[in-house]
Amino acid sequence: MKLISWNVNGLRACMGKGFAEFLQAENPDVICLQETKMQKEQADFDFPGYYEYWNSAVVRKGYSGTAIFSKTRPLSVTYGMGIEEFDGEGRVITAEYESFLLVTVYTPNSQRELTRLSYRMEFEDAFRAYLGKLREKKPVIVCGDMNVAHRPIDLKNAKPNIGNAGFTYEERGKFSELLASGFLDTFRYFYPEQEGAYSWWSYMYHSRENNAGWRIDYFLADQRLEERLSDSLILSQVQGSDHCPVELLVKD
Repeated sequence: MKLISWNVNGLRACMGKGFAEFLQAENPDVICLQETKMQKEQADFDFPGYYEYWNSAVVRKGYSGTAIFSKTRPLSVTYGMGIEEFDGEGRVITAEYESFLLVTVYTPNSQRELTRLSYRMEFEDAFRAYLGKLREKKPVIVCGDMNVAHRPIDLKNAKPNIGNAGFTYEERGKFSELLASGFLDTFRYFYPEQEGAYSWWSYMYHSRENNAGWRIDYFLADQRLEERLSDSLILSQVQGSDHCPVELLVKD
């Protein structure tokens, strides 16, 4: 089973940069999107062969948003975490399959000057608790833009970025707590010390050209699924967004 996650930084813009061609060429069983920046009715494109599930922001249209396109109709789909404070920005979708639950998330950015760090911390705790409840039902796979580089190896310039959004001790600590609650960072599971593996690059300073990036897009797998994991990939050659897609291969 091939699962792909991609922060498209605006799906309408990404459609003009090859998204449909990428989807056809890669042909994933499921693709999860973050930062769709649209309501479904704002565009007339569709994706043949896929069931579509959208969770768009209602507090600010054209902001945030997630989607799941799946070849197989999930047994159930849930939008948000059931917490009003966090659900208005369209950040979470959960799709239930026979042997696992798939959750896509667009974790809030702490923003410059860390103006949203406290909100982010509350979201992290609520999300971890939400996943904990899901795990009581079935093993869980989590994917998405989690807006944190966990370890210094996960970004090009670690030291000058300590304390900046995405590399604060608080954010990294919450990510460690999430892993400790029963999850594997699948890319590091297969490639524990691989350097230069990033999924996001600033549009400034020729960052992508120089591979001065951050690894902030993840597939986390329930530890109970360890034997079913085949590979975890970063598709850094794929253009169309300031993020590239990430991929998880799972044995059926």
